[in-house]
Amino acid sequence: MDGKILQAVKDLDLPGRAALAAQFLLEDNEIQAVQEYANTVSIKRLGYNDHGPVHMRTVALNAVNMMGLLRQAGIKTSLESEECGDFDDSLTAVLFAALLHDLGMAIGRQDHELHSAYASMPIMERILTRVYPENLSKQVIVRSVALEGIAGHMGNRIIHSLEAGVVQVADGCDMTKGRARISLAISGGPRAGDIHQYSANSIEEVHLSPGKEKPIRIEILMSSEVGLFQVEEVLLGKIAASIAKSYIELYALVNGGDPKRYL
Repeated sequence: MDGKILQAVKDLDLPGRAALAAQFLLEDNEIQAVQEYANTVSIKRLGYNDHGPVHMRTVALNAVNMMGLLRQAGIKTSLESEECGDFDDSLTAVLFAALLHDLGMAIGRQDHELHSAYASMPIMERILTRVYPENLSKQVIVRSVALEGIAGHMGNRIIHSLEAGVVQVADGCDMTKGRARISLAISGGPRAGDIHQYSANSIEEVHLSPGKEKPIRIEILMSSEVGLFQVEEVLLGKIAASIAKSYIELYALVNGGDPKRYL
C-alpha cells in the first residue's frame, strides 16, 4: 500500500513537500513499531478492529484521494484560504494526521485520540525539520493542523479546518470486512459491541469518486443490511461533524441493489 500512497501523492503534481513527508513517514521505523503495537493492543487486548499500520495507511490513501477530488473541484483548503500555506502544505498535514492518528491505541482506547496527539509530537518534530528545513513557521503551522486532525478524528470534538475534516471522514471510510477479519477470527464468543465487527464484516468495498452534485462521492457496497449499522452509526456521524460535509455525497448499496442516498 505504501506504493499506492506515494503514487497518489505524486499524481497530484505538487512541489514535492507532501511526497517527501509521505516517504519519511512510511519509512520511519519508530512509526512502524508504534503502529504495530497499537494493533496488538487493539485486537488482542481490547478485541477491537484493526487500528495498526494497514488501517493508518488505508486512511492516508483515502485522505489523499479526497484531497485530490477537492482540489479538482477548485475547493481551497483552510491553509490556502487563510494564506498560511499552499495545497502541498495542507496535504502534508493531512498525511501526518492520517498516518499517526491511532498511535494512542498503544496506550488504550479511552481518549486514544489525545494520547495519539502527544505520542506523535516528537515524531512530527523530527520529520518536519527534514521536510521544512530552516522554516520554523511552516513546521509550526503544519504540525498544528496535523494535531487537529489527530485529536479530532473521532468526531466527538469540534474541528475547524477542512484538512482535519478530511482526516475524520477518511478514517470513517475504512470499514471493509478485512478490518474485522482478525478480531472475529480470535473472538472467544459473542460479546457486547460485536455488532461493530459483524457490521464491518459485511462491507465489501468503499469507493471514492467525483460526485455528480458535490466534489466527493462515497459509495459503500455491502453484502447484507447489517452493514448499514456501520454506515449510520460510524461514518455518517463523522461526516456530520466534519467541515468537509458540504462537499460529500454518501450512498450505500446492499447486494448490488438500488443505492440508498444519505447525503
